[in-house]
Amino acid sequence: MAVRRKLIREMVEALLAKHRISHGAVPVEKIVESYGIKLSLDEVDDELSGFLVREPGKNKRSVIGANKAHHPHRQRFTIAHELGHFLLHKGEMVHLDQGRGALAINLRNEQSSRGEDQDEREANLFAAELLMPAIFLAKDLEGVSLDILGDSGVLDRLAKKYKVSTQALTFRLANLGYIQL
Repeated sequence: MAVRRKLIREMVEALLAKHRISHGAVPVEKIVESYGIKLSLDEVDDELSGFLVREPGKNKRSVIGANKAHHPHRQRFTIAHELGHFLLHKGEMVHLDQGRGALAINLRNEQSSRGEDQDEREANLFAAELLMPAIFLAKDLEGVSLDILGDSGVLDRLAKKYKVSTQALTFRLANLGYIQL
């Protein structure tokens, strides 16, 4: 099954319109909270970037967690990634002891970031689309010449504007066809 690029772009565009967001940096935390999802920055193993926990049933409480020790830009990407899982994937059921039922869990770790699993690729794409929307970048890059080997001022300025790493922005621009890696 192929990554659902069109669906993800349409979902993100609808989210941006719903929240009246017309420029970066996208307030991903506010979007998460609009779904009633609790956001938690926790001290966890460094290999774990974040997690999504969904409790099935009437209450359907959900929590998105991000590693408190990671850079704020990485935390934002992790939060957006987990929101992508929330909206796109059901997660894996984990059964608890002592009759406490089950939880659906998605984890973001080193394996996730390599993008080898379709769900992970979709969540990564969702995060990139949400944090660095194609339509916003198109406006920002109108009439701009990009030279990633020369002056990186444009990349640095855009990364700061969108509150993402220069590396994430570079990959996004390459995926959108603005630059070649």
